[in-house]
Amino acid sequence: MIGSLTRNTTLALVGVVALMTLATPSVFILDRLVPNHDFTEMKLRVRSWWVMLGVFSLAIMLNRTVSLVFFGFVSFLALKEYFSIIPTRRAHRRVLFCAYLAIPVQYYWVADAWYGMFIIFIPVFMFLLLAVQMVLAGQTEGLLKALSTLHWGLVTTVFLLSHCAYLMILPQQNHPNVDGAGLVLFLVFLTQFNDVCQFIWGKLLGRHRIVPIVSPNKTWEGFLGGVATTTLVAILIAPYLTPLTGWETFAAGAIISIGGFLGDVTISALKRDLGIKDTGTMLPGHGGILDRVDSLTFTSPLFFHFIYNLHY
Repeated sequence: MIGSLTRNTTLALVGVVALMTLATPSVFILDRLVPNHDFTEMKLRVRSWWVMLGVFSLAIMLNRTVSLVFFGFVSFLALKEYFSIIPTRRAHRRVLFCAYLAIPVQYYWVADAWYGMFIIFIPVFMFLLLAVQMVLAGQTEGLLKALSTLHWGLVTTVFLLSHCAYLMILPQQNHPNVDGAGLVLFLVFLTQFNDVCQFIWGKLLGRHRIVPIVSPNKTWEGFLGGVATTTLVAILIAPYLTPLTGWETFAAGAIISIGGFLGDVTISALKRDLGIKDTGTMLPGHGGILDRVDSLTFTSPLFFHFIYNLHY
């Protein structure tokens, strides 16, 4: 056992590291076997994956406080990146500052396990507070557009992602062999695994596009292949990392794979609207923080409420 992790979570984390260790040389082998193809972006992606895996592993291994600070920092980076790509005015600075302050408050509700405030603070109270701040700043022109844009970003990058953090503090006494870190690992691994599977199946068999205007590379073959593969893996590993059994493991895999796809194409639509390819450059080979957590914005609340309502 590492830190406060259960044996199953520790073994699963070691398994992920082993999987990455096996996958890494394949990129360099492909580079030699297919010299006419540029694998630079893929190499950058692998390097970034190692960094993300290292930071994520440390965050969930140490203790709950470190984990919550980590997720709060991810929300901060995502919100900051979102504000950097949307049009804002100088007069909105007080409103933006207020939005940033919502991050520590939201994660405080998580740390305190105050579900009632956690679930309504941003959707209700921050929605009202942002409107009041805009009015006090004397803003009338473009008020509706500004409010909807700011609140959508706050909900997406803070409220939705904070559901992933809430998994860390679910009461372990309900299920002694399951810890919050295992639930988070299950969710994050399957979400990222689903992205890779949908990409690979799409490259191998993709013919029919789903949303050609939003994301031309997304195909029905890639989507269905990803859903099937991710659901199968979820059925295999759910009994070791989650309290889910029977049909619940199947449902969890379907929820994560379908939710991941919806999160991905939603952020893609946002980028199309703004006329940008990536939301940032923080993660070489991947783009920005939003490019990497796009799928999690949907899978986190869907999986959280699914497991919370069934077992907690």
